[in-house]
Amino acid sequence: MFRKILIANRGEIACRVMRTAQRLGIATIAVYSDADADALHVAMADAAWRIGPAPARQSYLDAAAIVAAAVASGAEAVHPGYGFLSENADFAAACAEAGLVFIGPPPAAIRAMGSKAAAKTLMQQAGVPLVPGYHGAAQDAATLAAAAAKIGYPVLIKASAGGGGKGMRIVERAENFAAALAGARGEAASAFGDDRVLIEKYLTRPRHIEIQLFADSHGGVLHLFERDCSIQRRHQKVIEEAPAPGLAPAMRAAMGEAAVAAARAVGYIGAGTVEFIVEDGAFYFMEMNTRLQVEHAVSEMITGQDLVEWQLRVAAGEALPLDQSALRMRGHAIEARLYAEDPARDFLPSIGTLRHLREPAVSAHVRIDTGVRAGDRIGIHYDPMIAKLIVWDADRAGAIRRLASALAQYEIGGLRNNLALLRAIAAHPGFAAGGVDTGFLARHPALLTPPEAAVPRFVLGAAALIVLTLRAEAAARAAAASADPHNPWAGSDGWRLNLPAMQSVWLGETILTASPLAAGGWRLSHAADAMEIGGGRLSSDADTAWRVRVDGAQRTVSALIEPAALEVFMDGEAWRLRLPDPLAPGDERITDGGRICAPIPATVRRVLVAAGDAVTRGQALLVLEAMKMELTLTAPTDGTIAALRAVVGQLVSEGEELVELEAVA
Repeated sequence: MFRKILIANRGEIACRVMRTAQRLGIATIAVYSDADADALHVAMADAAWRIGPAPARQSYLDAAAIVAAAVASGAEAVHPGYGFLSENADFAAACAEAGLVFIGPPPAAIRAMGSKAAAKTLMQQAGVPLVPGYHGAAQDAATLAAAAAKIGYPVLIKASAGGGGKGMRIVERAENFAAALAGARGEAASAFGDDRVLIEKYLTRPRHIEIQLFADSHGGVLHLFERDCSIQRRHQKVIEEAPAPGLAPAMRAAMGEAAVAAARAVGYIGAGTVEFIVEDGAFYFMEMNTRLQVEHAVSEMITGQDLVEWQLRVAAGEALPLDQSALRMRGHAIEARLYAEDPARDFLPSIGTLRHLREPAVSAHVRIDTGVRAGDRIGIHYDPMIAKLIVWDADRAGAIRRLASALAQYEIGGLRNNLALLRAIAAHPGFAAGGVDTGFLARHPALLTPPEAAVPRFVLGAAALIVLTLRAEAAARAAAASADPHNPWAGSDGWRLNLPAMQSVWLGETILTASPLAAGGWRLSHAADAMEIGGGRLSSDADTAWRVRVDGAQRTVSALIEPAALEVFMDGEAWRLRLPDPLAPGDERITDGGRICAPIPATVRRVLVAAGDAVTRGQALLVLEAMKMELTLTAPTDGTIAALRAVVGQLVSEGEELVELEAVA
């Protein structure tokens, strides 16, 4: 076994590999960009090496810098994680040339299966069913457009060199093909350093089911059953589970045999995943990922195996620890991916500081894989994943209950996230029934934008208690620092000369009247309602946790306190309340519909118009890139470009004006 390994990755997967390596007594070396100098994976490692600036192309995609760090650190092997260089055959070869063991398949297998086009050709020769498509070498726009027309719309454009939804576009009509191709190529180049694509027929209601396989250098090949990854957004998985609900045993066996045959055909070694599209009782080969998958944890939960340990042992020359007959499925596991993104805005990434993070308790039923902590910043350069929540129970119904319970205990504050969406999926009867397909979220758009609910009475009481407590503490500090600390006018208890004590609490549009109670606490009045509140901070978590009493009912809530807002977490939901200053002047900003602004912090990748150009509604104007995702800004109406304030390579902040459009009168 190795004494020291380098993990050529960041975030959650780097931390995941380190946990197993450290359990086995293997020293770990982290690599980091300037943006990750204080990241969790750097803190967890035994040592860490800087490899470059924040952009991935200058750091985590810089194979030479990573190999140099591995050699200089004394590492014997390199674990690539997933994404970045994990499926780069040249990187695997460079490791070998430097005397390092690449913890993954040999370069020849990566080349054969890492290219989606080459893999499909190989599978076609092996007789595995394929979705109709074009996987050829010619990559000019005319050839690709002709192939799409021959296949028949709708079609799917996919990056040939990678996965994870990057470089993928659904095209419904021929007139949209050119723009979609440019976007797919741009994302593919950014994420994988390779802009080649393939074209496939887009199936309308498919399931996405994949087989986890493993092979060693002694001829052993097996699979660890399947995972259903059908619930997706932007062609990237949101919920994964194992085993696949409702999958017939005969199809499970046939898909497993096909995956094993694929591995044998290319002399595969290590962990890999063969992905299939399943529709109307038939399955079609989609691609092979020559690495560990993000969702490998659900396979671990139902088999009781540590797949990272298997990777390390196989890479060290050992045989597979079990054979196919010894593997058994036990229970059901579900994984939910928590992202810093806004589902209501087409899943735009959310940039900012993770100011509040409270996780459910880890147990035999609940596992959390993460690469961030409270106080960490989610930036523009990398994937916005916060964590993976994995739950297990004896059956699928029990696992869904575990999922809903664990999600209700999660609290994320400081940036937009998909927690509410995950809770809504877990509670949806269609998900409970099983058999979901890749169009699940598209068919249930209400899950993305749930109706705004009234703030619960207990939340209002808790928020008022927090505001009143903070107000009293601030007054006490000011009084203590003054020349007359006992002056009654310095208090904040609502004392008034010859009148009952009273003060107002503004929570958004709601105004409550608070009067102190003789026994402590406050009486709140609002319209015809009244409540008595009390409580205070919990000493165990003085910054965020509060024990609140409302009319005799007690519970603990969390709060994220900002200068002009208060976010209260209760029952698995977050309630954000503005704290307006009644003496402040009104907001007189004017919204100009002709101003086109950056929706998120990003880098300008392409400028498609010039000042003075006439444009039509829906025409592409700019292409931004953030977190390896491209976003095209289009004209909201017909008009003329009055001013252009963006140049290629420019870093722009959220809300920054990029184009001024003069609409047609």
